[in-house]
Amino acid sequence: MADLRGGAVTIATQLGPMRLIITDRGLADLEIRPKPAKAVSPRTKSAAPNLPANLVKQLQAYADGQRVCFTIPLDLRAGTAFQQVVWRMLQTIPYGETRSYAWVARQIGKPKATRAVGAACGANPVPIVVPCHRVVGSDGSLGGFSGGLALKRRLLALEGQ
Repeated sequence: MADLRGGAVTIATQLGPMRLIITDRGLADLEIRPKPAKAVSPRTKSAAPNLPANLVKQLQAYADGQRVCFTIPLDLRAGTAFQQVVWRMLQTIPYGETRSYAWVARQIGKPKATRAVGAACGANPVPIVVPCHRVVGSDGSLGGFSGGLALKRRLLALEGQ
């Protein structure tokens, strides 16, 4: 995995096509496409010569309901310092569990930053891997999700919520 050379590819998963952008540091962007898109087989060398096979396997296993954690290098440089702190905290939320925006704000030492936490979740470039879908309102309401609330419900159901 050390030789990631940047590029974009779309892979097929049970959740739908996922468009991945990979840099020399790791996965930088993951977009779940609600509409069918031309997906590239991870075995097609010419389509994605530097796509790490375990990246595809981990995402497909998650979408199949088999994966509970990721060991994928991430490139989150595009985020602000605050966003990066929030995104690191999101990675501590266990598979199959949810936390509130207020909980995240308290954990990062900014208890009044609930709305800013929500904005950071919305700016998350690698949903699923950085599990912003596991963050809900204090009253249990879903809040928002960059892939839409239907997908957030589907991800939570996949994880047994």
